[in-house]
Amino acid sequence: MRIVPGPFYRRTSCYIPAAMKVLEGLPEPRRGKVRDIYDLGARLLLVASDRVSAYDFVLSPEIPDKGKVLNQLTNFWFDRLGDLIPNHLIETDVRRFPADLQPHADYLDGRSVLVRKAQVVPYECVARGYLAGSAFREYQETGRACGHDLPAGMVRAAQLDDAIFTPATKAEEGHDENIDYDTLVEGVGSDMAATLRRVTLELYRRGRELAAGRGLILADTKFEFGMAEDRLILIDEVLTPDSSRYWDAAQWSPGTEPVSFDKQPVRDWVAGTGWDKASPPPELTPEVVNETRERYLDAFRRVTGRGPVL
Repeated sequence: MRIVPGPFYRRTSCYIPAAMKVLEGLPEPRRGKVRDIYDLGARLLLVASDRVSAYDFVLSPEIPDKGKVLNQLTNFWFDRLGDLIPNHLIETDVRRFPADLQPHADYLDGRSVLVRKAQVVPYECVARGYLAGSAFREYQETGRACGHDLPAGMVRAAQLDDAIFTPATKAEEGHDENIDYDTLVEGVGSDMAATLRRVTLELYRRGRELAAGRGLILADTKFEFGMAEDRLILIDEVLTPDSSRYWDAAQWSPGTEPVSFDKQPVRDWVAGTGWDKASPPPELTPEVVNETRERYLDAFRRVTGRGPVL
């Protein structure tokens, strides 16, 4: 297998406010829309913040406890997917973090992990079991989705006969873009592309089965992979509301836009303000913040059967 070299983790190009949590005594982190990545030498410290983004802008104020939900839900899934593929986790318990991190234990607890470094596969690996999002928009225009021919007459949120693998680029500027399988082969080679497709669909099916048992539909999700010690591993976040589309199975109705367990209240509110999506964004209202926080907490409870440690 060959792989195009890439950084350990991508830095986002979106607008991020200057006021950020600073962990004194640690190296300057690479900041993404949500995660802060600290290079500790042989390992990385991944910290899930409470930041929320829309239209490539990080908004204010933050959503309380969002980072803890994302981090703990990812760890929940890592535990249930480990027989399919190894992952990058080294330690999840802040009490066992190195001594130089202990001054920040209160903040790090529940929202951070120590992980091994990996050479990142420079593509998003997306699995779709339902026609939604960018795939539905493409289908409306072409009758296809990311290189897949689909039956005529399908409607929004329709279930696909079989889950499909729809990779995407990791864009340094702007949005990720869907690509077809042949383009992925050109980028990483046929053996690696086949492995990514197989593992992505296996992970999706496992997640979909568990979600179905909890009254949820896992419509689609994206995974990220890396190479560590010459083996493929699962990295970053896994099956969270930020990386996946969860719907309430009892309310699913093909042809309509299902309610999702994510930051949709933020998107809807921002879209209704008249903001030009170019200048610094408006401040979120307390009502939007609270509603969004409850969406994330509800997603965690529905998936895991318990509440997060806050």
